[in-house]
Amino acid sequence: MAIEVFNRHEKEYIIDSGTYEKLKLRLSDYMEPDEYNRQQETYSVCNIYYDTDDSYLIRTSIKKPVYKEKLRLRSYGTPSAESQVYMEIKKKFRGLVNKRRSAMKPHEAYEFVRTAELPDMQPYMNRQVLGEVQYIIERYQLKPMSYVSYERRAYFEEGNSDLRISFDTAITTRRTDLRLESGVYGESQLKPGRWVMEIKTAQSIPVWLTRLLSEYSVYSSSYSKYGSEYKNSLTQNVPEESIIYVPVPNHSGINLPA
Repeated sequence: MAIEVFNRHEKEYIIDSGTYEKLKLRLSDYMEPDEYNRQQETYSVCNIYYDTDDSYLIRTSIKKPVYKEKLRLRSYGTPSAESQVYMEIKKKFRGLVNKRRSAMKPHEAYEFVRTAELPDMQPYMNRQVLGEVQYIIERYQLKPMSYVSYERRAYFEEGNSDLRISFDTAITTRRTDLRLESGVYGESQLKPGRWVMEIKTAQSIPVWLTRLLSEYSVYSSSYSKYGSEYKNSLTQNVPEESIIYVPVPNHSGINLPA
């Protein structure tokens, strides 16, 4: 039975490639690369996010409420029709993240969301998690809304399952062809040379890591991949003729967009 449960705090940081290289070098003194990074610098993490017709879940999330939740389907790399992918519920309450997931086949996941009917249970599935997913699908009338993928390098501290650090770059999104098997393509969401670093821990950040962040002047900067994609989609959907330009005082004398 494939099920993973995580309860932890997560902090995001936006860093450049130079800082990434320095941190990667220093982290080797304390942590080990993720199993997926043993043979490659990064690996692909691919997601389909589910939402309502009016994007209620992500609109609520970016307002930073006390409680928020989201549903996504995740694969590591581009899956085949018979690969295992993960249906994940991610909830956040007062800063503590809870993630529960169960394995499925891609076609099982797509049909599950489309019909809101539980699939025939298989050994790799977890009925309890999928029951929770079913409730969320029915409650919000969810549908596939956005594809988000990125390249990841991740580390864990040997003997400490509570601490994990990941570095994500090449964030790519699209709002059509929402199938994981279609592969990685779409719009870029980060400037070249930028990385999103996430520190995930069930306890406090260790002293050695706090000192490392201070040494390289790395400061927390809240960032949501799906949230960023949603905001960008709003600007892309605004027709040019609907943009109103008004005079704004400035030293150059040029009228700027409001």
